[in-house]
This record gives sequence, structure tokens and C-alpha cells, in this order.
Amino acid sequence: MNIQARKQALRQSIIAAREKLPAAERLRLSRAVVGSICELPEYQQAATVLGYLNFGAELAAELWVQHALADGKQVLLPRVNRASKHLDLYKVRDLQHDVAPGLWGIREPVTERCIKEEALGTVDFILLPGVAFTRKGARLGYGGGFYDKLLASMPNRPNLVAGAFALQVVPEIPQEKTDHNVGWLVTEDETIRCNLGRG
Repeated sequence: MNIQARKQALRQSIIAAREKLPAAERLRLSRAVVGSICELPEYQQAATVLGYLNFGAELAAELWVQHALADGKQVLLPRVNRASKHLDLYKVRDLQHDVAPGLWGIREPVTERCIKEEALGTVDFILLPGVAFTRKGARLGYGGGFYDKLLASMPNRPNLVAGAFALQVVPEIPQEKTDHNVGWLVTEDETIRCNLGRG
């Protein structure tokens, strides 16, 4: 089985396990994870943060975005640029007003209401989505490579953090040269300082 097939099999298995969690339990676990992320000194010291808005049975990252806005941080959210197949980042101030369902039904910044952020070097802290993670920081995304391309284009190295349910932590993820690792992995059970490898 080649690396892409192995990734896809792992992706399907973890997504299925995540979807079996009742919605109320996902919300309870998400609140615990978000609370721990907000306790990280790296988050508290960050001025500009990049997050994402959850869909499906993902961790409720929206709770973290709301927290960051309440903390007075400059919050960026991604929007898929269909032409370039990259993520464009926009400053968001109000989740009720500034976002709407976009590609794949994922809520994205509305370009008419948000300012595009061109200075990628200003981002201090990134909360990355993902399907599965290892304790060493390997990350399995959804297969589009959007975040790996974004991280490769950044002039600096922001703090890379992933929030996940404990069931998303696996012993091993097949990796390629373009894959970026996270520095912190936060679950409802623990905050893991990952052994930074590639990325």
C-alpha cells in the first residue's frame, strides 16, 4: 500500500471514530481542549493568531476563535482561493457578521467584510486542523495540502498547535517531505510538547 493509500485508510478510520462521539460529548471535550490551549504561554503572548472554523465532527475550534477575539487578539481565518489552490488569510472581528459557508460548506471569511492579511510574517500562533496526530507532532490533514503550502510560504516559524480529541492520537502517521509537524498537541487529557522534527 503506497503512502497516499495508507494516509487515506487512516483518515477514514479516525473520521469514523470521531463521528461516533455524541454531539454533547464533542462539545464537552472541545471546551476542555480549548481551555488548555488558552493556558499555553505561547498563546497568551501571541498578538496575531490564525485559527479555523470547524465542520462536521471536528473539535469545536469556533470556541477558540471566540476566545481569541474576546482576548483582544488579531484573529485571522483562512479562505480557500480556488484559482491558486492556496489559503488566503483574512482578519475577522465578528463571527456573526464576517463569515459565511464557502467551499465544502466550511465557514470562511466574507471578502467584502474582511481585510486580507498580506504580511504572513506577523502570525505568531496557529491552531491547525487535522484528522490524526502523533505524540511527536506528525499531522494528518484532509488531503488537500492547503496548510502545508501555507506554512511553507511563511517567512517565520509561528507556534504550531493542534487541538484534538484523544481518539485522534495515533502511534504513527506516514509522512512526506512536504508535511509539517506541530509543536504542541492538546487533547482533553493532556498537553503534549512534541519532539519537533520536520517542518
